[in-house]
Amino acid sequence: MPDKPYFRSEHPTGRSFGRHESANPSSEKVMSSATVTSGPPAAVKKKKYVRAVGPRLRKLLYVVFALVALLYANSGYLSLITFLEWKNSQTYQDFYYQYMFLAHLVMGLLLIVPLVVFGLVHMWNTRTRRNRRALRIGYALFATSILILVSGILLMRVSGFDLKQPVARSTVYWLHVACPLIVVWLYWLHRLVGPKIKWRVGLGFAAAAAVSILALVIAQMQDPRNWGAVGPSSGAQYFEPSLARTASGNFIPANTMMQDEYCLKCHEDVHKAWSDSVHKFSSFNNPPYLASVTGTRALAMQRDGSVQASRWCAGCHDPVPFFSGAFDDPNFDMLGHATSQAGITCTVCHAITHVNSVKGNADYTIEEPLHYPFAFSDNAMLQWVNNQLVKAKPSFHKKTFLKPFHKTAEFCSTCHKVHLPLALNHYKDFLRGQNHYDSYLFSGVSGHGARSFYYPPKAQHNCNECHMPRVASDDFGAQVDPATGRLSVHDHMFPSANTGIAWLRGRDDVIEAHREFLKDNVRVDLFAVREDGEIDGKLTAPLRPNVPTLKPGKTYLLDAVVRTLKLGHLFTQGTVDSNEVWLDVTVTSGDREIGRSGALNADKFNEVDPWAHFLNVFMLDKDGNRIDRRNAEDIFTPLYNHQIPPGAGQTVHYELDLPEDLDAPVTVEVKVQYRKFDQRYMNIVANENEKLGQIIRGHEPGKEYRNDLPIVTMATDSITFPIEGVDAEVSNPKRDIPEWQRWNDYGIGLLLKGKAELRQAEEAFKEVEKLDRYDGPLNLARVFNTEGRLDEAVQALNRANQYADQTDFPRWTWAWLSGEINAQQGRLEEAAQNLRSVLEDNTEEMQRRGFDFSLDIEVINLLGQTLFDLSKVRQRQGREEESRQYVNEAIQQFKTTLEIDPENVSAHHNLQQLYEKIGDETLSRKHSELHLRYKPDDNAQSRAIRLAREKYPAANHAAEAVVKYSLTRSEE
Repeated sequence: MPDKPYFRSEHPTGRSFGRHESANPSSEKVMSSATVTSGPPAAVKKKKYVRAVGPRLRKLLYVVFALVALLYANSGYLSLITFLEWKNSQTYQDFYYQYMFLAHLVMGLLLIVPLVVFGLVHMWNTRTRRNRRALRIGYALFATSILILVSGILLMRVSGFDLKQPVARSTVYWLHVACPLIVVWLYWLHRLVGPKIKWRVGLGFAAAAAVSILALVIAQMQDPRNWGAVGPSSGAQYFEPSLARTASGNFIPANTMMQDEYCLKCHEDVHKAWSDSVHKFSSFNNPPYLASVTGTRALAMQRDGSVQASRWCAGCHDPVPFFSGAFDDPNFDMLGHATSQAGITCTVCHAITHVNSVKGNADYTIEEPLHYPFAFSDNAMLQWVNNQLVKAKPSFHKKTFLKPFHKTAEFCSTCHKVHLPLALNHYKDFLRGQNHYDSYLFSGVSGHGARSFYYPPKAQHNCNECHMPRVASDDFGAQVDPATGRLSVHDHMFPSANTGIAWLRGRDDVIEAHREFLKDNVRVDLFAVREDGEIDGKLTAPLRPNVPTLKPGKTYLLDAVVRTLKLGHLFTQGTVDSNEVWLDVTVTSGDREIGRSGALNADKFNEVDPWAHFLNVFMLDKDGNRIDRRNAEDIFTPLYNHQIPPGAGQTVHYELDLPEDLDAPVTVEVKVQYRKFDQRYMNIVANENEKLGQIIRGHEPGKEYRNDLPIVTMATDSITFPIEGVDAEVSNPKRDIPEWQRWNDYGIGLLLKGKAELRQAEEAFKEVEKLDRYDGPLNLARVFNTEGRLDEAVQALNRANQYADQTDFPRWTWAWLSGEINAQQGRLEEAAQNLRSVLEDNTEEMQRRGFDFSLDIEVINLLGQTLFDLSKVRQRQGREEESRQYVNEAIQQFKTTLEIDPENVSAHHNLQQLYEKIGDETLSRKHSELHLRYKPDDNAQSRAIRLAREKYPAANHAAEAVVKYSLTRSEE
């Protein structure tokens, strides 16, 4: 038989059959056994074969291949940069990186249509193929490719869609990272049943891509920007006497610092809060500051021939005109210049690159920030591209505008700690001004002060925890609040206490926010009554629920205690010379007012009674005149300082003469009142603004200013006394403060007055001890130590140590007092051991509460002094090597102090002596000069204080060692 004719058929799966093969192997057998019927066989309609990838589809496939190949190369570069940034904690992103990332977005968007079209057509063409495994892999490959595109779009936050939930966004991000690797694997499996993969082409492209990526990354292996840059000293000349400087040493264009509307696009809630903050109104848009800085500029111009001395103000208050160079113009238009109303802008705060020191006076470095491409374009499309870049890849934006130090108290210290330099006052190169930072750092609130009276359950490690509370927000930068589980941002209104600026702007809602913040920051307690109106008179305390019956015609001393609660710094702080905080006391009997202190005088335009007790600083110039207009250039010395430390008390005595003819019980009410600025200052503000052509709220031109700024009642207490001979039922609720704590606060207030009332403090702390509290003997040791009763102090410490097993016992405070008393008694080695334990212990309890007392410079200095004394003892004993060792250890302690506080007088004084002892004249002379620089001029101060006592009788009275404020003082 002749051979069968050759034929070739194509199976729907793509398999070919040759001459000895058939699509149906049994077909021949069936045909051979079948009966041949008459007539032609029925025609069988053949199904048209459709190629899986036809010529036209193949062109589309090449487009997909090209885009995918470029994306993989681009992704390799981006991924490697990201990995290196994570591994080295460096930033390698630069402007080129941003364009590469833009290319990634563009190519990803371009890939969507061809990939989806190819995938759908390819699946349609192959839907009937019998190789179901290849089909399933193909479907998985297409689904994974779509997942890459969808996750990429989600990460871009397109058209207002913002994947803000961190867990969801992180999940989508890692899907976008992992899926391309899965796609490679699935594509390989899918192609095993198709045409042979052209490995040479793929490997060649991969090698070229790898070399290119490696070259690009090596070129970027240095941080493109020195994020912690300190500006060059050569540029300081533009900004002195402010300590601020720019990273380049040059000026910064004003427009780059005034991009608040740019920030608004993504940070609407943050921008809204900042718009009502005092930071926003820090500059010439703040009427009180405008009045003060106008005076400073005028004085500098008259005295120096330039306004450069007022740069001291500008580094914190006027950064935009300052860093752009406009501020130095003597004719600078403080109301009309484009930069005059900027305040502290978003960019100013967030473009700071480095905190140069904790000296304050704006000692920071700022730079012109690097933005994503097209940030300042006027083209709407390019602006959209810029916004999408920021949203899709915010890490570079975040690195640029949010550094780790932004979350620290040291960052706040740059402007909330100041000293007055010689260039400003032409008197002395260093006078301490406001200082929030030190009082916070060395307090119990921060967890760094070992000598506090009270400690919080957990330390507050930065200012933001109080002054930037979390508020619910859907902003671009919102994060989950661990406490609530909701998205939130930090409140950029910085609620605190400045109700004055909000009132001048007519913003009652902002006033209310500050008022709410002030709640429960302090409390006042009418605690005791003493007979005969004397501080050593018979004591009745604590008052309530039981109170004594008072006698008509007698004189009594009422003792009120003001206690700081939630504050982390001194109360009051900031502009302590113009802040107005006082005690307003009213005594009534029936409808009759029989005593008053701290009333407003309506006839004097709402001036507060000058004989009231003020919680402020009465600041003087060199001639004894009160600093009454925020004229910082004239600040010289305080007449008195009535600030209260964090977690401490102040005891205030009120003398009450009861009339003979009382016919009703006597009620005493006391309020802690706060008003941002006093009447004298506001009158100056109104007049200066009027001269500049601006009329502030409440001012009638040509008239004395009536001070209607809001008064906030921060705390109140009241008590009713029965009167002998008056038949009336009197009841008082029990005070909602533990009795031991009331006694303790009373004693603290007396102790902090100095030596004048230590016996009364001792009396109070003995009552605390009777109530079985360690605070009693511990604080008694403070009293005895101050009085020099050292043996009794040791006994008190031993009694306090019996409470050492209590979880809240402040072992560190006990160790500090033990070290101080041991040092005074000559037990120097024991003292050193006590003090080292304060600085070095790190117990589980301390870790849980976030305490670290290694920064307490008073303890460090005391240890340094003790080691210095030990060196002298060893030298007298002829043990020279040990003496030198103690000297070196003492030097190290004082150097540690200067790392924390470079202006510490005690440290410089001791280093002068120590270096002199070891023969280092250069360093000894250096610290001698620094000691003289930072040491107060006591002789000059005495003259100013003497003159002030003659000029201000009320302030003179308040400055006495023992002060009794009369509630029945007749007007003079």
